[in-house]
Amino acid sequence: MRKGLFSLMATFLMATLITTGCGSTQTQTKKEPDKMKIGVVVKALNSDYWKIVESGAKAAGEKYGVEVKVLGPNAETDVTGQISMLEDQITKKVNALVVAPSQPASAIPVFNKAKGAKIPVILADTDAKWDDKVSFVGTGNFNGGKLAGEYFGKKVAKGGKVVILRGALGDPTHDERANGCVEGLKAAGLEVAVIQPANSERGMAVTVMENIVQSKQEFVGVFATNDEMALGAYKALEAAKMNVPIVGFDGSPDALTSITEGKLNASIAQSPYNIGFKGVEAAIKAAKGEALDKRIDTGTEVINKDNVKQKSDELKKILGK
Repeated sequence: MRKGLFSLMATFLMATLITTGCGSTQTQTKKEPDKMKIGVVVKALNSDYWKIVESGAKAAGEKYGVEVKVLGPNAETDVTGQISMLEDQITKKVNALVVAPSQPASAIPVFNKAKGAKIPVILADTDAKWDDKVSFVGTGNFNGGKLAGEYFGKKVAKGGKVVILRGALGDPTHDERANGCVEGLKAAGLEVAVIQPANSERGMAVTVMENIVQSKQEFVGVFATNDEMALGAYKALEAAKMNVPIVGFDGSPDALTSITEGKLNASIAQSPYNIGFKGVEAAIKAAKGEALDKRIDTGTEVINKDNVKQKSDELKKILGK
């Protein structure tokens, strides 16, 4: 009888331990859902413009509680480096990609890899002829360039010629900005002196501008398809003691400081912050399977001496300076 009682108690204790153990195991293995991961791959992270894009992207990540990783090579001409970064993000199985492709045609094979991995792709800043993109988030670059051409029409006499410094050949963003400026100049009764690539780099723009000056090419103004090249052009023209209107593109902090100091005349400003923010916002919606507009325009405007203080204050707030 005593043996039977001990046996019964042992069975009861074992059952209790098993039940408690199972409950404890379930409690310990309960996991929080994984955070959504958005990969943002830009052309480079070597200028204020891309740092502002990064700032907007990270702000969107904080607002929506998602993990945002912003990557970019050391130069916009490093197309291979950018593609490697994209492939790495696909391998890491991010939930969506936001991409500013340096050479869209070269990036299409890796976009197709993302599609095969069921990773939606949002193009930002620079569009591509790829039917499977979910959306394009960015500036109307052609219209921005046209604004620059129209601006020269108000500053110089008809019949004058304007130099255009542009980003790397094959980059559609700079194609559109340059072509828009050409149209704006023609409408204003002006001509193009020469169009030269300076690869979006300040140092290279100095060299290219020096060569144009030494060639005795006549011109009454300079348009650069980004602010880095506009600042390089100013340095070369200052050394040559030439004073002509110079207009950049991007509305970067250095350009706004230069406008404030009376050096650059203007910058066609897009909103890199909005490109980053809205790009991530669109990526989150795409990852959730929500509908999106095929184009999300972030707008352009001319910044000159009249509104530069307001814009500078806004940028300092964004960058925390």
